[in-house]
Amino acid sequence: MERIITQLAKNKEVFRNLLSNVSEEQQLWRPAPEKWCLLEIVCHLYDEELDDFRFRVKWCLERPGEPAPRFDQIAWVTERKYMEQDYHEMLGKFLEVRDASVAWLRSLKDAPWQNSFQHKRFGEMSAELFLRNWLAHDYLHMRQILRYRFGILDNEGGSLDYAGRW
Repeated sequence: MERIITQLAKNKEVFRNLLSNVSEEQQLWRPAPEKWCLLEIVCHLYDEELDDFRFRVKWCLERPGEPAPRFDQIAWVTERKYMEQDYHEMLGKFLEVRDASVAWLRSLKDAPWQNSFQHKRFGEMSAELFLRNWLAHDYLHMRQILRYRFGILDNEGGSLDYAGRW
């Protein structure tokens, strides 16, 4: 587990670097009308950190066998008013809660990582599996953010073919 926790800690700086120095126009740019903008992604990362991954790992560790409450992360976009949030404030909050998550994870001694519950959609999910998915979620959003950053650059005009194929 320590390898995964260490990588979650390191990913904080990756996110900081990927999401810093972004103009307001870039924060709101969408590659397609139905896609999220960077502001929505940052809000999503913050909510997922607190109300999904950390919550579910904790739930498994403390309440094995008991199904965790359901939530609708897509509904959070409107319910939590993502588009009304301040980008820099939300990025700061996400980075702070990542520190808190890592500190909490590192405080766990002899945690029962195999404790699990039956997830309605994915079947049996252990605390370890949620932790691994937490890291995978980071990687998926890093890829998404890189694609956005490339798209923003490409949208500014001029051929980027010399750089190579995306």
